Amino acid sequence: MFISSFLLGVFTFLVYRVLIRAFYTVKPDERAILTAFGRAQRLGKLMVKDASLSDEEMARYQVPRLRIINPGGPYFKWPWQEVHRVRVVTEAVDLTWDPTKTQHTVEAVTKDNLTTGVGGQIRFRVAENNLYAYCFGVDSPLEHVMGYFISVLRERIATFVDPRGQPLIANNDLSTNQVELAEGVSINDLRKNLPLLNAYMEQQCHCTSARYGIELDAALITQIDPPQEVDRALSAINTTRNQVAADISTARADAEQQITMSKRAVEIARNNAQAEVAPLKELAQTLARIKATGGSAALSAYLRNLRVPLLGRAKRIIRTTGNNQ
Repeated sequence: MFISSFLLGVFTFLVYRVLIRAFYTVKPDERAILTAFGRAQRLGKLMVKDASLSDEEMARYQVPRLRIINPGGPYFKWPWQEVHRVRVVTEAVDLTWDPTKTQHTVEAVTKDNLTTGVGGQIRFRVAENNLYAYCFGVDSPLEHVMGYFISVLRERIATFVDPRGQPLIANNDLSTNQVELAEGVSINDLRKNLPLLNAYMEQQCHCTSARYGIELDAALITQIDPPQEVDRALSAINTTRNQVAADISTARADAEQQITMSKRAVEIARNNAQAEVAPLKELAQTLARIKATGGSAALSAYLRNLRVPLLGRAKRIIRTTGNNQ
C-alpha cells in the first residue's frame, strides 16, 4: 500500500510537471523567452547592434539576440525549461522614483550655483530586440536607467545656456547697459527652454536600449522650482525685466512716430516750396521765349504792359531817375 501510494504520488507529480505545466500562453502585451538549464535560446550568433554606442561601448556591451515567443499559445516546454515573460507596453514613471529612498523632487544645481527641484515623468518600454540585457544584464534595469537619466539631467542643467542669446535686443549694436539687461538667469532660461531640455534628454538616452534593454519613449520634465525665497527674488527680477522691455518698446514706438511725423512735415514743406517756385519758373520761361522771339523791344513792351494794371492799383509811385525809368 505504501509503495502504491508513493508511485501514485510520483505519477501525479509527473503529470502535473510534464503535462499540465508544460503548456503556457503569452498575453498580447507580453513577449516571452525560453531558457533551458538557465541558458536562453539564441538566434545563432547574432548580436545586438546599436549605432548610438561608441566603439568602446560596443566592445563592452556585446549582447546576443534571443528567440522571442510572440503572443498566443498554448506553447509546450520541457520540465527543464523555464519561461520568462516581459511586458512590452509603454509605461510611465515619475522622476522621483527610487527604490532605495523616498523623495518628492530631484535636486539639481544650475550654472549660477542655484539648487533647484526638478519634477516630471519619463515614458519607457522594454526593447524587444534586446531582452537579454533586460532579463539577464542587471538585477533592476529600470533603476539603472533612472540613475543614468538623472545624472545626465543634472549635468545638462549645470551647463545649460539659453541658445537664443539676447532675447530682448533685436539689433547688433548693444550698449553695456543693454547687454547686462538682456543677460539671462539660469532658472529662467531652463523654464523657457523645457522642450529643448526634453529633446536633449531623449537624444542622450538613446543608448539605454543597448545597455539595459529599455527604450526611452519621451522625457516630460514639467517643473523646475528654486527655493521659495529665490523664487520671490526671481519674480521681482522678471517683473523688472518685463517693465524695462515694455519701456523700451514704448520708447521705440514714440521714436518711430516722431520720425514719421518729421518726414511728413519735410514732405509738406517741400511741396509748398515747389508750389511757390513753379509760377516763377513758368514766368522765367515765358520771358525767355518772348525775348528769344521778339528781342529786347518785345520784352520791354511786355514788361510795360504788365506794369499797367499794377500802376492802376498802386497808391504811391516812387520814380527814380536814370536810363532804366
